[in-house]
Amino acid sequence: MPLPKAELHLHIEGTLEPELAFELAARNGVELPYADEDELRKAYEFEDLQSFLNLYYELMAVLRTERDFEDLANAYLARAAAQGVRHAEIFFDPQAHLARGVGMGTVVEGLWRALQHSESVHGISTRLILCFLRDESAESALQTLEAAKPYLDRITGVGLDSAEVGHPPVKFREVYEAAAALGLRRVAHAGEEGPPEYITEALDVLGIERVDHGLRCMEDEQLVARLVRDRIPLTLCPLSNVRLRTVDTLADHPLPAMLDAGLLCTVNSDDPAYFGGYAGDNFDAVRQTLALSHDRLRELARNSFLASFLEDDEERRARYLSEVEAYEF
Repeated sequence: MPLPKAELHLHIEGTLEPELAFELAARNGVELPYADEDELRKAYEFEDLQSFLNLYYELMAVLRTERDFEDLANAYLARAAAQGVRHAEIFFDPQAHLARGVGMGTVVEGLWRALQHSESVHGISTRLILCFLRDESAESALQTLEAAKPYLDRITGVGLDSAEVGHPPVKFREVYEAAAALGLRRVAHAGEEGPPEYITEALDVLGIERVDHGLRCMEDEQLVARLVRDRIPLTLCPLSNVRLRTVDTLADHPLPAMLDAGLLCTVNSDDPAYFGGYAGDNFDAVRQTLALSHDRLRELARNSFLASFLEDDEERRARYLSEVEAYEF
């Protein structure tokens, strides 16, 4: 039985395994430029964030119908449950689908077909977070939020993802203000490839409550002190960082130093189909490579539930935290 944990940094489109990609391609009459699953898997070697994003968007072509999004979510939830995930806050990228002629309703309703039964089928409670693509325009983000309004009963928050460098958080001030006015929670990718200043700007300008990635905060002592003081969670993705070359090897990952500094760190999988592992795999990898103690692993699991958007269900949060404390390694 794996350590109970919440997953807070997970792009549902990034859970598209080669086998499911080919299954959906056949179902929808989409021709993939790969001979088979093995050849596609070999393409999952990336030089940087952009090289990953190119393949990530290319493969989305197989996602066309509500059933496709339902199958994608169910496949993720089954894998996550097997690795101890008890609560998942799932990102999705509507602009990437709208640009292909797939409507907001198809995406949200399809995902919801899986999420509404997730607890009974997989034992996982869920939240849905709509992400804006930062390499698209601010106007496009506003249009996307407008398109999502009929579905806000199913969407907990907004996020900001895709290519970070050259797209500072301030670009999205207006849409984040609009999201806040609608009562949506706010997170954003910052400090992955972008500088620590992007983290500060996301906090000050966008009003984010969690920093996705954020590992470059360690370059700014004052920022670290602020994150510790304000208990701002960081959703780290160790295997992703290695695959995208933001750290050279897992042994070089700053996670131990971040925990020693008092940062509220969590461990997540990001785009697990592409980066070599789901939530439990990331926990196993940091445990082995970084020699994390049982106390440290329990701290990471505890942090994941403390950082979750479960303010509407504190009884559930308390139950999950008690599972972490009772866990026997």
